[in-house]
Order: sequence, then structure tokens, then C-alpha cells
Amino acid sequence: MDLRTVKTFQTIARLGSFQQAAEELKYVQSTVTMQIQKLESDLGIKLIERGKKIHLTEAGRLFYEKADVLLRHLDYVKDTMHEWLHGEAGKVRIGAIEPMAIYRLPNILAPFSKRYPKVQISIQVNNTQTLTKMIKEGEIDIAICNTPILDHTTLFEPLLLEEVSLLLPENHRLAHKDRVYLSDFKEEQLLLSAFVCNYRISLEKSLLEAGVNPNIGLEINSMSALKEYVQAGLGIAVVPDIMVASPPSGTIARKIADLNVGVVTGILRKTNATITSGTSIDRLITSIKESFALK
Repeated sequence: MDLRTVKTFQTIARLGSFQQAAEELKYVQSTVTMQIQKLESDLGIKLIERGKKIHLTEAGRLFYEKADVLLRHLDYVKDTMHEWLHGEAGKVRIGAIEPMAIYRLPNILAPFSKRYPKVQISIQVNNTQTLTKMIKEGEIDIAICNTPILDHTTLFEPLLLEEVSLLLPENHRLAHKDRVYLSDFKEEQLLLSAFVCNYRISLEKSLLEAGVNPNIGLEINSMSALKEYVQAGLGIAVVPDIMVASPPSGTIARKIADLNVGVVTGILRKTNATITSGTSIDRLITSIKESFALK
């Protein structure tokens, strides 16, 4: 069943005339007649009683009612696809590491969502390794994560170098020092994220290179929760600077003088992913890049 014939039938029923329908649709009348004959043949029922004045059959009246719903839905779909093509609608599935999802993404997404209110955004929070797997399996469209292990199927675009600081209780023995060193970590209870993430990998490698065998007192499956455990006096933690711009009450942040390794954060996506210019995902990627270019 051709949707053009449905539109033709609807126009005839509304105007009550084959000729007027042909004029409105800019067809010759024979085309309109053939379309209705084809429609009735496809359905196997008579829709219109011809005569000096046309009348819809009972089946024709039912079909007119349903056709109106069908065409309104079709118009809605066409409008939605038009909005998607111009970046005004759609759904973008984002994966993000915890510091990014909590401390940076809200301020990036707020103006974007205000400008494009019909774009749905779904956010999955996980570590870089899991997000990379999700990208490869098509479960998310883009990931904002640390530098992953890349292959020919993935593309990573760096956005920023995320620096880290040491967070410790304000009554800690290292609190009086303006800067601490990796050697100061000896005998300290170190709190770590349970995720095997780039932050943890870089820290443990640097500690071992400095001759410090870290005493891991507690592992927590949430990097942002580390602050609360430091606040409770359970140990010290190395966290991204963005997390301790305002340290929790009773804690202070100190730079680590000989820890020079920052962690690169960027956008990860499939190499062969087709991102149409001007669509919602393309505009969101542009917004994310622009937000970091201003920093």
C-alpha cells in the first residue's frame, strides 16, 4: 500500500470530489482514479461509491478514520527525522568516568540541553576499560574517559590533562607541609578507587618508582566517595583537582611535588561511526570540545 494513495483517498474524502482532489494534489484526474483503484485492489474492499456525488462506503469511512491517524503519525515521524537531521532532536548515549560525570559534565550539558530541549541524553558512569568495551559493542555513542588502549576500531581525541592532588585530614601529620612528596606516603593508609583506572595506575607506578610500597588501607568503588572516607579519618587519597576545588570540611588538599604525571581525558568513539554533520551527537561533541577549549 502506497502512502501517496492513502493521501489521495483522504483528500477525495475530505473534498468530496475526484476532480478537486486532483487539483489540490496537482495530479491529472486519471492519476487520482488509478490510485484509488489500486488502493481498493490492494485492500480487497470498495472504499468509494461513485456517482453524481461520491460517498464513502462503511469500509471507506473506517479507512478514512484510520488513515487520518496513520498520516498524522507519518507527519510526526517526518518532523522528528527533520529535527534529528538538523540537530534539534534525537538521543545521545554518553559514557563518562566518574570525575567527569559528576564535576564537569553537568555544566557542559546544561546550556546544550537548554538550547536543544528535544535531545534526550543518557549517561552511563563507568571506568575507562568498561566504557571502551561499551563503545566497541555499540552500547554508547561516545565516551569521555582517560586514554584507553586503542586499536583500529576506536578513535580518541584528548581534551585536557587532569592534574591530581593529595587529600588528607586537616589534623594529619602532613597537613603543615605546603607540598608533600611521594616518599611521605610511607606507612600511610592510602585510600584507592576499586576501579582499575588510569588515576590509580599512574599513582601506583609513581609510588613504586619512588621506592614506596603503598599501604592500601581501603578500596572504594566510587572515586568521589574517597573524600568522605578521608574526612572520616580513614586515610589519605590522591584525587583529581576538580574533586577538591572545595575540600570537604575537616580536610585539606596538597600538591605532590614529585608526581608530575597528569591523566589525559578525552572523547572516545568508534573509528567507523557515521556522525552526520549538524545532528544532535555532532553538536554535542562540538559543545564538549568548545567547553574545554575555553579553559
